[in-house]
Amino acid sequence: MSSEQIKNNKEETGCCEPSTPIVLPPNKSKGDGDHDHDEAGGINKEWLSAMASFVLLIAGLILDNLVSPSWFTGFVRFGWYAIAYFPVGLPVLLKGLRYAFRGEVFTEFILMSIATMGAFYIGEYPEGVAVMVFYAIGELFQSAAVNRAKRSIKALMDVRPDVASVYRNGNLVNVDPTEVLVGESILIKVGERVPLDGEMLSEGSSFNTAALTGESKPKTIEKGETVLAGMINESMVVDLKVTKLFNESSLARILELVQNATGRKARTELFIRRFAKVYTPIVVFLAIALTLLPYFFVQEYNFDQWLYRALIFLVISCPCALVVAIPLGYFGGIGAGSRNGILFKGSNYLDLMTRVNTIVMDKTGTLTKGVFKVQQVVSKGMNENEWLPLVAALESNSNHPVAKAVVEFSKGRYDKISVDTLEEIKGHGLKGIIQGKEVLAGNPKLLSKFGVTVDQETLSISDTIVTIAIDKTFVGYITISDEIKEDSKQAIEQMHALHIKTIMLSGDKQTVADKVAKTLGIDQAYGELLPEHKVEKVEAIKKGKKEAVAFVGDGINDAPVLALSDVGIAMGGLGSDAAIETADVVIQTDQPSKIVTAIKIGKATNQIVWQNIAMAFGVKLVVMALGAGGLATMWEAVFADVGVALLAILNAVRIQRMKFN
Repeated sequence: MSSEQIKNNKEETGCCEPSTPIVLPPNKSKGDGDHDHDEAGGINKEWLSAMASFVLLIAGLILDNLVSPSWFTGFVRFGWYAIAYFPVGLPVLLKGLRYAFRGEVFTEFILMSIATMGAFYIGEYPEGVAVMVFYAIGELFQSAAVNRAKRSIKALMDVRPDVASVYRNGNLVNVDPTEVLVGESILIKVGERVPLDGEMLSEGSSFNTAALTGESKPKTIEKGETVLAGMINESMVVDLKVTKLFNESSLARILELVQNATGRKARTELFIRRFAKVYTPIVVFLAIALTLLPYFFVQEYNFDQWLYRALIFLVISCPCALVVAIPLGYFGGIGAGSRNGILFKGSNYLDLMTRVNTIVMDKTGTLTKGVFKVQQVVSKGMNENEWLPLVAALESNSNHPVAKAVVEFSKGRYDKISVDTLEEIKGHGLKGIIQGKEVLAGNPKLLSKFGVTVDQETLSISDTIVTIAIDKTFVGYITISDEIKEDSKQAIEQMHALHIKTIMLSGDKQTVADKVAKTLGIDQAYGELLPEHKVEKVEAIKKGKKEAVAFVGDGINDAPVLALSDVGIAMGGLGSDAAIETADVVIQTDQPSKIVTAIKIGKATNQIVWQNIAMAFGVKLVVMALGAGGLATMWEAVFADVGVALLAILNAVRIQRMKFN
């Protein structure tokens, strides 16, 4: 099965129903029923309508109860409240009719419309207006809260650079970043945002990486190193050579991931939406039954009295608090993640993070920096100056970090040496013909594969080594070390504090894996694994587990395992495009400690969502029962409904103020 097939299967079982992403490009409008008001004019207009109705309602109540003039009766009183009802009630009624014509008859808009028109029918005009006024005000507060929750996500849209200064025909030309080609050189002034990914041509500068990583500490980037789109140049004017088109840049990739994040719904969120579709018609039929059935059981049946109770039942049963406050909790979780340099590709992954009890990690680039340096060169029967240039020439054809370390160490001593034939042996190393000699460079398994004997002393070395053979004769080895990331040990300790089992998988030999695992306190370590062996290991670990298994990796060879795991987590700063595309969660800072932060954000989000569900259902059931028994008025139903919605919203936005580090 391919990694793409594995990924598709995981998404099918993860409740990832397609829907319109909540994060939209600027000026893109949304459909009816969405509570999103990006333009201040829209908000002002709706607030003015709500306030006008509110003022007329209060004035009507004063005329009803305090002043009580003789003229405020009959048609005049009806007309007064009808005018108060019109600004807030008509939009809801029209929206309900539009949905009804599309086949969605039982919506919150229809519930409100039935309840308020019924109130007018029995002469309870103030209560009919109050239902719509407080519903409208509640919706406006919901809109403001949703916009606030999305603001930290939408802020990423503001980091999209508008102009790139590119050298063309000896001149500096300002063009749209999408028009710049790979290989062209661009100028970045102090204070400017980098428009495209590129390689530093100048001596270096300091860059603010907060837009990409959430980290405020500046990063110094030197000549030859990679600069990513979205970073801000802070110290010197520099030139970059563009290495990726704009649509393939790190910034464009992040924007796309965040824009699509809310398209994948959490299981809880999908359940509530499906529940609301079943729950609403049941409520309507129960209200009809509450109005009509007492006729057969009550001696002094009064239609208006039982209709009033049914209307209270309809008002309090409106599911809008659940339908809005629950997604709002997930928006807040995704926003909290982006502020901490963590990108969740869907709210369903926030839920999955709460179920993780085993974290499987790749070693190189995940727990270690992936920056290898040659520590020692040892010859065995042949002078180093004879075989090292041949090995460097061979390794110059590979992008593997170990190969790059060997090439850097040789400092150009291989420049005039050409490789006649080259073969990369997956998981083992390289084989080539150079100057008529067969050169092998790789791990001891490579030499064993070709019948070359390596002495026991060399095999006992615990560091990463490159063993060398010339014409089937072992001639020496190179030891290479990789530095452990500063926060790796802290990350493992935090995982253990959450009772999470830690496992490390590595392509390095077992002694190297054991050494790193012992240093960091990892529970289990498996070395000498090829990519397909990593897949087998994760499959074995997952077997029989009810809880979720997360895999953390960064390389292109990690993509199949990332797809196979319940939650795939990619190190996005230095990780390969394949790993980042396949993963469910992306750590932009490359810090292992952010894995624990992601789990904490997931748990906080889940807790808030279930608090809202319990609060909404609890209050609604109590007031429904009181209303059906004639112990609650419509005023109490209105305040209970709006109050529950506002409490749920306030609870949901708490996640944006929480500290997770």
